[in-house]
Amino acid sequence: MKYNFGVVKELKQGETRVGITPDVVAMLCSDGFSVLIESQAGILAGFSDDDYIQNGATVVKNAKEVWENSKIIVKVKEPQKSEFQYFRADLVIFSYLHLAAEKELTLELLKKKVTTIASESVETVDGQLPLLTPMSEVAGRLSVQIGSRFLESNYGGSGVLLSGVPGVQPGKVIIIGAGVVGFNAAQTAIGMGADVSIFDINPKKLVQIDGIYGTSIKTHYCNPAKLAQEVPKADLLITSVLVQSYNAPKIITEDIVKQMKKGSVIVDVAIDQGGNVETMDRTTTLQDPVFEKHGVLHCAIPNIPSATPKTASYAYSYAMYPYLKALGEKGLIEAIKENQDLQNGVNTFNGEITNEIVARSLSSEFTQIELLVGFKLK
Repeated sequence: MKYNFGVVKELKQGETRVGITPDVVAMLCSDGFSVLIESQAGILAGFSDDDYIQNGATVVKNAKEVWENSKIIVKVKEPQKSEFQYFRADLVIFSYLHLAAEKELTLELLKKKVTTIASESVETVDGQLPLLTPMSEVAGRLSVQIGSRFLESNYGGSGVLLSGVPGVQPGKVIIIGAGVVGFNAAQTAIGMGADVSIFDINPKKLVQIDGIYGTSIKTHYCNPAKLAQEVPKADLLITSVLVQSYNAPKIITEDIVKQMKKGSVIVDVAIDQGGNVETMDRTTTLQDPVFEKHGVLHCAIPNIPSATPKTASYAYSYAMYPYLKALGEKGLIEAIKENQDLQNGVNTFNGEITNEIVARSLSSEFTQIELLVGFKLK
């Protein structure tokens, strides 16, 4: 028997989330689908094998059984090298992939003719990213929470309390990028009572934020001169400028970092795409989250949402559910023919790269998905 969906333990270092939560398993099973779970797949996110069994899943002892007996593997992060052995031509992998930065993985997927749907590439007709957005919301809120902790002197920070107290001014938070991450970071920082500024090059975003928060936040058009003037004042700097499927642009120069206050903190949420800060020359982990450079603490955790895996797994799984349901009901080909979001998400199909940005980043050929499955996009 081939199960509709399979979930395996995440093998990437530091990853604690799980692809499908028990309550979404129950929803899928009530829709008539079957779900196969590797034992302990959800344990780091707070979900036991019994939680999955009680909600209708079948739990097996090892990953090999799941890979071999599932039509669609639902993951959070990209497959690791030890999982390449399970690739096959009739397999679909649905997860965050970021293939533009994963040449070895991409070549293996093409060689084995695996179909992949990249969660970060699923995009609605109005340009929304429904599977990336919930993780960006979590990351934005956590960036302030994490940054405020490392401002404490026992972690090497400057000893500033972001909220301040009566008679003592609050800490200054500067956020670069007014997208989903930046918006959520601003919301959390304002809620803490910090002095908050946000930078972006899109005036419409700045107008929107100003309309919501008014004098609770200072908005700035982002340019090098303004950054050089304002960033050194920050106690906590959060950077979150991403360009979909491309490397993140370097916005904060080493010279600006050198001007920042001793014991201040930078959280670079864009680090999973290379980061926005020149001095972020390495990634960090949840276990070893910061390093010091020029007297400034640098936090470069590429999977920040894994700090709160239960919340993040719920958010991801709920966002995935309608797409999993469509795939289960229609099958792969019909689902991607009928669902524009899923069409956009397909990165590899039958040995071809079907995402133009990924192909360009890897200097490879690009084939439109409609040429491979026999339909025309409207």
